[in-house]
Amino acid sequence: MSKIMRKITKQVFKKHTTNLFPARYAPDSILQVLQLVEKGEIELNPPVEIPPDFRGKLQYDKETCVNCYQCLNVCPAEVMQIHEEDGEEKITFYISRCTFCRQCADICPVDAIEMSDEFALAAFDKYDQNLIVNGEKTPGQLEKVKE
Repeated sequence: MSKIMRKITKQVFKKHTTNLFPARYAPDSILQVLQLVEKGEIELNPPVEIPPDFRGKLQYDKETCVNCYQCLNVCPAEVMQIHEEDGEEKITFYISRCTFCRQCADICPVDAIEMSDEFALAAFDKYDQNLIVNGEKTPGQLEKVKE
């Protein structure tokens, strides 16, 4: 048996040395955690405040945009793509490519691009609606505008 195969076999049967997250003796399911919280046996950690200079999901205001395309030129990850729809050029931002460097927001002369405090961007599909920004208001954004 080769040296690497012995090492792999040893690791497969070896007891893990790390502790379970988030606690050393974490319950097996989230339901157990919720039951313990309900009984008052454990306390949930409060959420951490988001710092004011946090670079989260891009927000794009197509009404403010002057189509100078400086954001396209400066973006190292090629997040933006131009496409033609109904005879006019539109910009689409693919957030799954974004490195959150903020160069596009910094170079925009009319502040049409901003970094939000939204950070929960996990999705099974990189083309999920949550990961594509095109300046259209989603129902959730419309509710925030009304408030």
